[in-house]
Amino acid sequence: MSELEFQDEEREALLSIYEGDTAFKQVSNTVFQYKYGEPDSPRSLLLEIIWGENYPTEKPDVNMDTFYNRHINASLKQRVKDMVLGEAEQYLGMSMTYSLFEYVKEKFDDFVKELANAEIVTDKVEELTIGDQVDDNKKKCLKKEQLTKAQKRRQWDKVGDKGERPRGWDWVDIVKHLSQTGSKEDQVSASTS
Repeated sequence: MSELEFQDEEREALLSIYEGDTAFKQVSNTVFQYKYGEPDSPRSLLLEIIWGENYPTEKPDVNMDTFYNRHINASLKQRVKDMVLGEAEQYLGMSMTYSLFEYVKEKFDDFVKELANAEIVTDKVEELTIGDQVDDNKKKCLKKEQLTKAQKRRQWDKVGDKGERPRGWDWVDIVKHLSQTGSKEDQVSASTS
């Protein structure tokens, strides 16, 4: 049996096994994804298995660098990838995608514990840096300008009782403008003379 026939057979088997499972997704004929944990939770991960041309006689590629896994640190991603590829070693020449997905499902609790430990460490680091920045921000804060009662009253008078400025507050004084430029009749008589 050729690799393509093996792949077609395994694809059909995967689709029938995971029919109705929202965690499974077939991205293309050779790319399959499975989500572990609660959807959109920090304690979840997405495993992507990509079949090569010679699959199943060679190991598939394992991708952990999807956007869904942005919350997972690089060392844990590499650890998951290495463990899955190590497990794939024993299945060479056979259909292995289902077995690899199930292997990660079995080990998922260990991965979550490691992920939680990594989050605790990063939270402590963030707390330290945030605390330092808060102290700096307190030093840099400028005092609010203190207005006298008269200044506040003048500002209130500029604004109507509804908190809006009166109509035309930014209009140009038309009479003053026309007195400086003159009317159209003055301009026409000046140009004809």
